[in-house]
Order: sequence, then structure tokens, then C-alpha cells
Amino acid sequence: MSSYTIDTSTSRATPTPAPMKRLTVPAVRARKGGEPLVMLTAYTVRMAQLLDPHCDMLLVGDSLGQVIYGLPSTIPVSLEMMCAHGAAVVRGSWHSLVIVDMPFGSYEASPAAAFASAARVMKETGAAAVKLEGGEAMAETIAFLSARGVPVMAHVGLTPQAVNQLGGYGARGRSEAEADRILKDARAVADAGCFAMVVEGVIEPIAEAITRAVACPTIGIGASAHCDGQVLVAEDMLGLFERVPRFVRRYDDMAGRISGAAERFAADVRARDFPSSEQTYAIKP
Repeated sequence: MSSYTIDTSTSRATPTPAPMKRLTVPAVRARKGGEPLVMLTAYTVRMAQLLDPHCDMLLVGDSLGQVIYGLPSTIPVSLEMMCAHGAAVVRGSWHSLVIVDMPFGSYEASPAAAFASAARVMKETGAAAVKLEGGEAMAETIAFLSARGVPVMAHVGLTPQAVNQLGGYGARGRSEAEADRILKDARAVADAGCFAMVVEGVIEPIAEAITRAVACPTIGIGASAHCDGQVLVAEDMLGLFERVPRFVRRYDDMAGRISGAAERFAADVRARDFPSSEQTYAIKP
């Protein structure tokens, strides 16, 4: 729980966190098979403040390309964007482990290139870990980073940065050959030393098989309730968009509520009912 104080430099009500230690990478890893881990995306200080008390991890996802910037995919997202939003989320949180996505093109060339990008992310944001997509092909890179003090969350199954190669965002693993490859990918990144892995957009039996096969926690999205934790894009969960992917449960209709508030504001302005005497300044006697 948090109390709220007024920040005199911004005039905003900001949470004052109750004393607590931020969750660590070893603590997350130790949750394998235990209480499910909760992870949501966050891209701004304010959203981080609101989500942090309820989450174990906050993911600064490259999904910010679509959610914040209106881009058609995650491909155009830059390292600069990830660093800026990562730093904001770290500033807005005090409990959750913050993980920052490595954007497309920032880690694939070589383990050394990946380390340079990851080092920049961690220095500029203060985040505790990075996430990168890919299976067996990324195992060497994950081992390289992990051996040099960079905790890595892996990401297997449907990997959005490979959307052009995959041909879309459909569920993966429907053929026996693809299912075997995804399971092989999961084992490879786990053996390479990732502390956790996102399992996205796979048929449920594969997610369950991966969760049984690897020693690190699995975080499902469009996978299975039997994963060691779950993640969603916060804006999807809150109902800020009209389209609802199959794997999302909407917990609110924030789009409708925001639109309704804007409609009422507009009506008050046009009727000259806003501002009233309560929102204006009179001459002091």
C-alpha cells in the first residue's frame, strides 16, 4: 500500500512507497513451481506507479511501438525508445523487478553486440534484466550475457520480432515438427542460463510440456494457466483498445470510460459550465 504526497515541482499527487525491497532475479527464479508470478507491461512512470504494488515484474515491452507510438509492429522500435521508457518505469516503481525488451536489431548480430546493447539498457534505465526473443539460435548470446552479469529473460514460441518470417501472429506449434522445435528452443535457452522465459502464442500442451521440461519459471501469454506466471499488455487488460486478442481477458473498459469523461468535459466547455467558480481564481480581499 502507498500513501500519496504532492510533488511541489510538478503539482502531481505521487505515491510514497511503503518500505519494501525490490524483487530480485534469484527471488523470481526461486518461484518455479510456487505461487504464480504476475507480470504486466508498463511504459510510463504513472502506469508503473499504479501497477507496481500488484505485480512481481514489470516488462517494458517493445510492444510500446504499437501501444504508445502507433507503429505497425515492434520492428521499428529503437534502443533509444526502450532506454527512455525503461528509465521511466524504474523511476515509477519500487517493488517489481523491471525487465526491458531488447529491440529488433540490437542483439542478433553477435553476443558482443548484444552485450553492448544490454549494458547500455541497464546503465541508462537502472533495470535489473533484459529480455530477448529467439530459441536455440540465441542460446550462445544468453550464455554470453549471463556470464557477464546481465540477467536474461528468454522468449520462445510466437516471437513478434520475427513476424515477417512467421507470416503473422497465429498460434504456433500446431504441427508436430513445429512443436518439437519450440520445445527444443525452450530447453536450449534454459540450459544457456535464462532466469525465466516468456512462452507466447503456443497451443496449450506445448506450454505445459515446456513448463515441466525447464528449471526456470515460464511466463505465459496465450499459453496455459499451468505456466509459472502470466503476462499481458496492460492496455489490453484494461480495455483501452477495441480489438481484444483471444488470449486477453479484459478487466475494465477504460476506453469507454475515458471517452465518456472527454464527452462530458466537452459538453461542459461548450455550455460554459467549465470552469466554474471552484476552478477559477478570484481577487483576494
